[in-house]
Amino acid sequence: MESFLTWDREATKCFPTLVVCVGTIRGVKVERNNQQIEALRHAVTADVRRMFKLELLKDDPTVRAYRDLFWSLGIDPTKTRPSGEALLRRVLHGEEIPNISTVVDAYNLASVKTVIPLSGFDLDQISPPLMVRFSREGEEFHGIGMNKPITIADKMLVVADTEDIVCIYPHRDADATKITEKTKTVAIIGYGATGITIDQLTEAVKTASSFINQTSGGRTESTNFFPSNRSN
Repeated sequence: MESFLTWDREATKCFPTLVVCVGTIRGVKVERNNQQIEALRHAVTADVRRMFKLELLKDDPTVRAYRDLFWSLGIDPTKTRPSGEALLRRVLHGEEIPNISTVVDAYNLASVKTVIPLSGFDLDQISPPLMVRFSREGEEFHGIGMNKPITIADKMLVVADTEDIVCIYPHRDADATKITEKTKTVAIIGYGATGITIDQLTEAVKTASSFINQTSGGRTESTNFFPSNRSN
């Protein structure tokens, strides 16, 4: 896994303190819903409603770190919220997170609990190695929920495999690599920000892996982190 993800030099130069953490889980059984995910949903929802207050959320250090990252990426975090904050706000408003599948719901619940943005990918649909880099002029991206590909702005920070962009860092995942009921091997990616420690990222990815094991089986194979200042 050491060569699974690298950083482009330009991305490293602009974001020398960022870290990405990747976990892999093999042998999962993805279902639309089951008792295990509903029990986990209830437990995590109750926990975060005790831990967080909606009116104080904007001052939480983790929320602030990702808002600052979004501003640095040219994204207004009051309009496009970091996924961890967006999901947590939904829960604190008295709503439930969307029911997509046991695996997707499991890592979304981990994101709610840790406030760390997480992505989940079907590893068999990815062509590694991945690279964190800036988008190129005219490059297209087909995100989950989009009817067709869009041409994304130049110089957006993205995660790409050898063929396509798999994520706009750290908030929009590609449709082609999404988790479906056919998925057997999952890659979870935790996205860093300045002020977020490696321990926080690792804990978020391990929490997601544990939740997936609880609700969808499988075995956690590895958890690795990739700092942007690591020599490529």
